[in-house]
Amino acid sequence: MNFQLREFQYLDKDGLFKIIPEYPEFAWFEGIVNSLTHRNYSIIGDYIRVSLYDDRLEIFSPGKLPNIVTLDNMKNTRYSRNPRIARVLSEFGWVKELNEGVKRIYDEMDGFYLNNPTYSEPNRNSVLLVLENSITSRTLRVEDRIQKNFDESVFNSLNEYEIKIVQFLMTNEKITVKIASSLTKRSDVTSRNNLKQLESIGILQWHGSNKKDPTQYYTLSPKYK
Repeated sequence: MNFQLREFQYLDKDGLFKIIPEYPEFAWFEGIVNSLTHRNYSIIGDYIRVSLYDDRLEIFSPGKLPNIVTLDNMKNTRYSRNPRIARVLSEFGWVKELNEGVKRIYDEMDGFYLNNPTYSEPNRNSVLLVLENSITSRTLRVEDRIQKNFDESVFNSLNEYEIKIVQFLMTNEKITVKIASSLTKRSDVTSRNNLKQLESIGILQWHGSNKKDPTQYYTLSPKYK
């Protein structure tokens, strides 16, 4: 499933272009493993389901929480509904007791500056884990700035690659030809032309000592920040 999850690009403080995954790997992997370990296998006709949406990932498991475990105490209460399955998966290093994995899911989401995971019991006969990403808040923040700072006719005149560059600079301080090429999946020549076009219409500012300066880069013009 990992290949279906998105990755977001950002410019780190060290000036390097880096990638952050949509969700921490431990969180979604542990959620799936917990579903396999603790689901109620006496329920026939229903299945563990993993659903991907634009703003969240959902993991559904048939059967309510086991025995003494509740939504309120699940971070601190140990119990295995299927101890043999738990033991085998534990030997592979894939699972711990229920509460240990749940606590770390919370920690991992917090480490990615994402909302806490949410657990619920739909129909009181299943367990649903929801992991939210930051795509909604990130998209809304960028769209708000675009609507506020850009004349609609100017923005509509841009091609899809120039729009990606502008959107990137809404959340990053600067961009180079190499970064633009990686961002748009186009050649350096095409990306350089896109940057120059944005400069020519006053959206970007060029910074460098000369056209061959290896440290040259572009920023948004002050009126668009």
